[in-house]
Amino acid sequence: QVQLVESGGGLVQPGGSLRLSCAASGSFSSINAMGWYRQAPGKERELVAHITSGGSTNYADSVKGRFTISRDNAKNTGYLQMNSLKPEDTAVYYCNADVRYYVRQYNYWGQGTQVTVSS
Repeated sequence: QVQLVESGGGLVQPGGSLRLSCAASGSFSSINAMGWYRQAPGKERELVAHITSGGSTNYADSVKGRFTISRDNAKNTGYLQMNSLKPEDTAVYYCNADVRYYVRQYNYWGQGTQVTVSS
């Protein structure tokens, strides 16, 4: 069993920054792709940023130039650096990962961390 634990959410003023972390623990061979999603009240969950095992990234248009996804494979941890935050970035942010266990791959979600952007 694999657990993804997010941290780093909170309340921040518009224009501020937060850094989210997603730490994977449990039994697995490696972590392939990782992603950050968010879900605002009354809206569907959407992809924010994605990073492959090789480090290739892609972002939602709404966060390009403001958010940066990264990973530390040695620590089995992914990060989302969020700058120039806007009220519309308010949501629960979820970590997602494709985790390899020997020859099989499984997909896991974290429990989510609240990000609130408000003055």
